[in-house]
Amino acid sequence: MSSGIGFIGLGIMGEGMAACLLTEKVAGTSKDVPLVVWNRTKSKCEAFQEKYGAEYTIVMKDTAKEVVECCDITFSMLSTPEASAAVFNAPDGVLAGISEKSSIIDCATLAESDMKGMSEAVVAKGGRFLEAPVSGSKVPAATGTLIFLCAGSKVLFEEPTVQASLNAMGKASHFFKEDVGHGTRAKLVVNSLMGTMVAAYSEALALSENCDLDPSTMIEVIGQGAIQSPVYALKGPKMVKKDHAPNFPLKHAHKDMALASSLAKEKGVEFSVMDQAEKLFRRAREDCELNVADEDFSAVFEAVHKDSTGEFSAKRKSS
Repeated sequence: MSSGIGFIGLGIMGEGMAACLLTEKVAGTSKDVPLVVWNRTKSKCEAFQEKYGAEYTIVMKDTAKEVVECCDITFSMLSTPEASAAVFNAPDGVLAGISEKSSIIDCATLAESDMKGMSEAVVAKGGRFLEAPVSGSKVPAATGTLIFLCAGSKVLFEEPTVQASLNAMGKASHFFKEDVGHGTRAKLVVNSLMGTMVAAYSEALALSENCDLDPSTMIEVIGQGAIQSPVYALKGPKMVKKDHAPNFPLKHAHKDMALASSLAKEKGVEFSVMDQAEKLFRRAREDCELNVADEDFSAVFEAVHKDSTGEFSAKRKSS
């Protein structure tokens, strides 16, 4: 084991998060405290090394197992439940590298049962586990302004190195309970609300445009009142220009909304408004003609226009 920090997954979120550990000098400061990385696509590790390796100590490993074996603390940030399960359970994956000195901090958004299963498997081998899904997308990940929603080992959460890491990558960290699953629940509440907000905003902007109201002016009006939101201010101008460069891919947003709908059903909660938003996102994700699954989740706006019969929507669809 080394005093370095491991990081598994250098995708849209993980690259920025790992970079914050370097720039805030939590890891990568010397050969004794390296940042140890692995990604399913090796070229991303190589690009990360090329970008930061001249200034910081970065060690690339060939497997996730090797990262866990050589680090006391390993963060994991993978994009989907399928990717997380594959990397965790592979013969050369995370679980294979666990020992009594291992601590795993998983930042993905998964089903509660999946997160609990990983925690139980790690603890069974003598390791420690903290779930820490994040609220925030690509830009907050790169700027160290994520919000961590944690549950699991409180001792691990409170360790100085972990606190320093969370502070480097985020603007806030919340610990809910020692029962794993509560961090995931919090994340699903947040993301289902965010998706529903963007779905409603899409319909409001589409109505404005079809009523011959200037959308830029309506974005300004919305931003001046009680319903103002950073999400609206950030996404609105890009939405009207069809700029959906991905910060949080629509397919991932829908995944979280579907998980939240399932959770609400399990807990007996009336969830009809958010369920309708989930259905809208599902249609957008599955629409091969729109082809927006990999675009930003703001691209649900295009599904609203496609389903609309107004004059403006018809012109937008043909443009």
